[in-house]
Amino acid sequence: MAKGSDSITLQAAGHEVTVSHPGKVLFPQAGLTKLDLVQYYLAVADGALRGAGGRPCVLVRYPDGVGGEFFFQKRAPASRPDWIEVSTIRFPSGRMAEEVVPRSAATLAWMANLGCIELHPHPVRADDLEHPDELRVDLDPVPGVEWPQIRQVAQLAHEVLHEHGLVGWPKTSGSRGIHVLVRIERRWTFDQVRRAALALAREVERRAPQLATAAWWKEERRGVFVDYNQNAKDRTVASAWSVRPRPDARVSMPLTWDELPLCDPADFTLRTAPGRFREVGDPHAGIDAAAGSLDALLELSARHERDGQGDAPWPPHYRKHAGEPPRAPPSARKAKPLVEVARADREADAIAAAQAWKDSHPKAAAHLEPADVLVDRMRGSSSLWYRVRINLEHVPARLRPKAPAKPSDKPD
Repeated sequence: MAKGSDSITLQAAGHEVTVSHPGKVLFPQAGLTKLDLVQYYLAVADGALRGAGGRPCVLVRYPDGVGGEFFFQKRAPASRPDWIEVSTIRFPSGRMAEEVVPRSAATLAWMANLGCIELHPHPVRADDLEHPDELRVDLDPVPGVEWPQIRQVAQLAHEVLHEHGLVGWPKTSGSRGIHVLVRIERRWTFDQVRRAALALAREVERRAPQLATAAWWKEERRGVFVDYNQNAKDRTVASAWSVRPRPDARVSMPLTWDELPLCDPADFTLRTAPGRFREVGDPHAGIDAAAGSLDALLELSARHERDGQGDAPWPPHYRKHAGEPPRAPPSARKAKPLVEVARADREADAIAAAQAWKDSHPKAAAHLEPADVLVDRMRGSSSLWYRVRINLEHVPARLRPKAPAKPSDKPD
C-alpha cells in the first residue's frame, strides 16, 4: 500500500488503484470512510461481481457522502485507466452513453473511489445489450407496511416463479423492500421481459389482494407493490452485495429462501457483510447456472390479455405503447382529493415533511390510511427529488385542511 500526501495506492486484481482522500467520511453516523468502502468491495468482490460484473453500470456518485448531494452519471469519466471497460448503451430517448462495465475487484475499487456507494447494473451483459438475462422482482412496500408482510409477498412470488419453471434468488433491497432476481435465457427483448414481470405481479396480486398490488399509481396501491416496471429498458436496481446510501451503511444482502423468514435487514451492513461472506460465502453462487425460460409467464400474460387485462402504465418519459392505459394518475381522471404538501431533495426530508403535516393536522391525520401518504420519487436528468402528497379521500370533508401554496417546480 503506497501512501501519498492525501491518497493511497492499493493493489487489486493486478492493477494499481489510487484512493484519493481515503479518510473522507462517507457515513457520518456509522463513522465509515471512503477507504472503508473501497476495502469492503475488495472483500466481497466475488459476490459483488456476480451481481454487477460484466454489466454496464450507472455511476451513482456521493462525493460528499450520504449527507451530501448525489448525482447519476451514465457516461464513464473521460479520464480513466485504460483497463476500465466501457459499453455503449442506447437509451429509450435515443441518446447514447459509454457506461462502466466492472470485470474485476480493481474496477469496483476504482468506482468506490469516485464516491459510488451503490452498484447499479443494467439487467444485460455487455456482449448482448438487447436481450436481458435477468428478470427483477422488486417488492416495494407502501408506507406503514412492516417487514413480515414484505416477506410473505416474497414467498408468494417465489411460489409463482417456481410454478412457471423459474428459480428466484432473494435479497434484501438494503432499504425497505426485497428483490427477487431471476436468471433467464437471453432470448427475449426488454418489452417481453417486462410483460412477463407484469404477469407475475398480477398473479401475486390475485393470490393475495390484501397483501400485494400491481397498481402503478401510488394512490391506488396497498400493501406491497410488485414493481414490474423495473424491467423496462434503462431501469437499474442496486445489485447483490451493493452498499446502500443509508446512515448505517446497509447492504443489499443475498439470502437463501430458508434464511429470509428469520433475517433482519438491519443486520447486514458494510461492517458485518464481509464476515458473513467469509463464513458462508455467497448464497447466490449458483444463480448463473439457473437460467430459465419465460415461455410460461408469457403464456400467463397472453391469458391476461384475452381476459381483458392489457398493458399497464409505463414509467414517465417512455414512449406511449399500444394498448397502454391513459398515462395519468386516477386523481387526474377521478378528481381525488389530493394535496401536495412539500418537495424535497432527499427521501428522509420528504418523510419528515409528511410527518410534520400530520402533526399540524392531527384530526385529519387520524383518518389517513398508510397508503394515503404518497412520497413520489421524481427522477430528473441526473438527480432525484421527492414530492409529498396527501390523499384526503378518507378524511371527512369538514376536517380537510386547505391545500398549501403550490411548491416550486422542484426543490431548491
